[in-house]
Amino acid sequence: MFEVGGIFGFLILVADIWAVVSTIGSNRTTGTKVLWILLIVVLPVLGWLIWLFAGPRAAKSAG
Repeated sequence: MFEVGGIFGFLILVADIWAVVSTIGSNRTTGTKVLWILLIVVLPVLGWLIWLFAGPRAAKSAG
């Protein structure tokens, strides 16, 4: 079993929280958001990598 701890574990936690917050702020449907968040939470490293390349991003504010 692969165990993650220390600073690497903390960085994964921060990246996952960032991905979840960004997914919640996206303009996707609620069902899509839930599926992405489940993927990120269940598979923290792989889920984050998949989200990084294919996931929804937070909506940009009109500045």
